Amino acid sequence: MSNRLVKILHRFEENTISLLLVSITLLVFIEVILRFVFNTGLLWAQEVTLYLSAWMVLMGASWGVREGTHIGVDAMVKLLPKKGQRIVTLCSIALCLVYCGLFLYGSWVYLSKMKMIAIEMDDLPIEKWIAMSCLIFGFALTGLRLLVIGFQVMKGTRIGFGFADEAKDSMHLADQVKAEDLDITKDEDRK
Repeated sequence: MSNRLVKILHRFEENTISLLLVSITLLVFIEVILRFVFNTGLLWAQEVTLYLSAWMVLMGASWGVREGTHIGVDAMVKLLPKKGQRIVTLCSIALCLVYCGLFLYGSWVYLSKMKMIAIEMDDLPIEKWIAMSCLIFGFALTGLRLLVIGFQVMKGTRIGFGFADEAKDSMHLADQVKAEDLDITKDEDRK
């Protein structure tokens, strides 16, 4: 994929997730105010919040693959030589793609049947398959992200998934706090 197309996809993904989060927050806030202040409410708010959350979670899964924020246990993999790490990563990506493929297929079958029988959402006159199309969109986007990582690993520009190393980050923060404490102690000793 071209660099410009990748940037557009990143921006679209981040903006959509942000918009979904803001929409959910505002909708829930308005619903709480209506219920507890005015003793009324929006009949459709709970269902819409549920579907918006589903969209956000599935798009967030794709974003998590891109950013390397999913939990990964790679302690054993890091002990392997670089070539071994690449092979294990490619095998993992292949398994993840199979998983995405199974979900895509199952979602397609499910949504096709929903469209065929024209079931609507409980509280809004919108066909349910439209609201639930987040299944296909989310898993397709996640699969695309996995393919990009796989391509980078094969090309040699990346070794693994790039998981966040929380232990390393925690130790770095602890070292920073320790250094700041030492600086404060030295400043106090000078006075």
